[in-house]
Amino acid sequence: MSSSSRVNPWAVLVVLALGLFMTLLDLTIVNIAIPSLVDGIHASLDQVLWVLNAYSLAYAVLLITSGRLGDVLGPRNLFVAGLVVFTAASVFSGLAQDPTQLIVGRAIQGVGAAMLAPQSLAILLGIFPPERRGPVFAVFGILAGVAVVAGPTVGGFLVSNVGWRWIFFVNVPLGVVVVIAALAIVPDLRPGRRHRLDLLGVALATAGLFCLVFGLIEGQRYDWGTVTGALTIPEIIGAGVALLLVFLVTQALRQGREPLLPFAVFRDRNFTVMGLVLCAMGFAVVGLYLPLTIYYQSVLGLSAIAAGLTVAVQPLAMLFSSGFANSPAGARLGAKRALVLGLLLLAAGSAFIAWTARADSGRWDFVPGLVLSGIGMGFIWTPVFNLATRDLRPDLAGVASGVLNTIQELGAVVASASVGALLQNRLATSLHDQAVASSHRLPDQFQAPFVAAFSGAAGHGLEIGAGQTGSSVPVPPGLPAPVAQELTQLAHSTFTHAFVAAMRPTLVLPIAVIVAAALLVAVAARGRARSVPEPVPYEEPMSA
Repeated sequence: MSSSSRVNPWAVLVVLALGLFMTLLDLTIVNIAIPSLVDGIHASLDQVLWVLNAYSLAYAVLLITSGRLGDVLGPRNLFVAGLVVFTAASVFSGLAQDPTQLIVGRAIQGVGAAMLAPQSLAILLGIFPPERRGPVFAVFGILAGVAVVAGPTVGGFLVSNVGWRWIFFVNVPLGVVVVIAALAIVPDLRPGRRHRLDLLGVALATAGLFCLVFGLIEGQRYDWGTVTGALTIPEIIGAGVALLLVFLVTQALRQGREPLLPFAVFRDRNFTVMGLVLCAMGFAVVGLYLPLTIYYQSVLGLSAIAAGLTVAVQPLAMLFSSGFANSPAGARLGAKRALVLGLLLLAAGSAFIAWTARADSGRWDFVPGLVLSGIGMGFIWTPVFNLATRDLRPDLAGVASGVLNTIQELGAVVASASVGALLQNRLATSLHDQAVASSHRLPDQFQAPFVAAFSGAAGHGLEIGAGQTGSSVPVPPGLPAPVAQELTQLAHSTFTHAFVAAMRPTLVLPIAVIVAAALLVAVAARGRARSVPEPVPYEEPMSA
């Protein structure tokens, strides 16, 4: 008898959702603590960046391997192990006494998150029949939206009231509760036959993904050039691509002998197309919010908490549209049409935000765009996972989940690199042009230094955008107060107008990716389900 018949699937969903929410929250909650980290443990800018990137790097690299490990050892066991690692790493991070310790703690957090993330989908596919999965997938989309809002809000409250260490300590009680609940509620599902782990595949995939993700994350910081000695970012990325090609060749040769990546998951066109859609969504979310987060805080002058509350209307709209998407009326719309509609609404809402953004915009001017894009996202998450998993064999659920998570994370990493580079490039040009135009309002002797200050800062545009807002322009000593005030105001105005001029064309890139995903679904995705091919059932764990 299947263990899934003796469990409460909705109770299992709550437990899995809480565990996944912890990891999503930690992607956003740390950002607001950056000033406190600089002061508290004397971290440099490079070290702070690695506090952020160590988590993402470890997470992206290990998803496929951990998904396969879930097939081998059981998804519940990997989920619990990931929770334990994540919670322990949160304690270590909270107790860190120097930047190196905190970077190590964040990397271990990423390992724990990678261990647990793919297991949720594998477990849910085992206990929910296809016709009941719509609301389940909607929950995870809503969680992602809530985490975007809750991260800065909760993080700002903790940093302001009890200190930055509590952004990590807050995970401990929740982690303990979820571990206990998972052991008590989540069934220990296993495929009906044993799996072996492809160690060569693990080594090649891990090394290849590490080089590729490291190169994309760090490329902008090293100006896409030399990292150390003769080693360059292009060489690191090239090595990653070469290792992944070798990985695919070895996997092709091992398809009959328990490969790390069974190519059977890609024989389903829906799975492949939805993987590309998830890649586009990973790209879009980061590509849209990276410039907007800087814009809200540095151009409009909002605190991180206020910025989080401003965008809260988006996940609220997503909550309501998800309900409709999972209603009988939404079902009649069809998964493919709902997905295309959602992607186009997300693109339209994002385009409205880009069109509305000005240096003097009000914080609520973007509500129509946020509502429209939120409605669109509510129509995306349910059909994308429904289509991706509709014909998926249960024995492939773990690795398939790892593949989907990896593809989505790679989309986010590529967005961070490409959108960040494009924004910085456009900002370099805009800062110089705006400084030249604004300098004519200053006395002759201050015009050249004013332009030079912004031209020099242009190479570090994202650092300026993160909060300096033109304050790096020096005010000469002994300057009359009215002239000094005018110089400061003009510097701020120059930055804000330059940033908006750079941000608008930058936002075109993620919007174009969303539209391309909608066209891909319209052309390639099947609109009608077919019967599931001879699934390998989940059973109780086998005795040794």
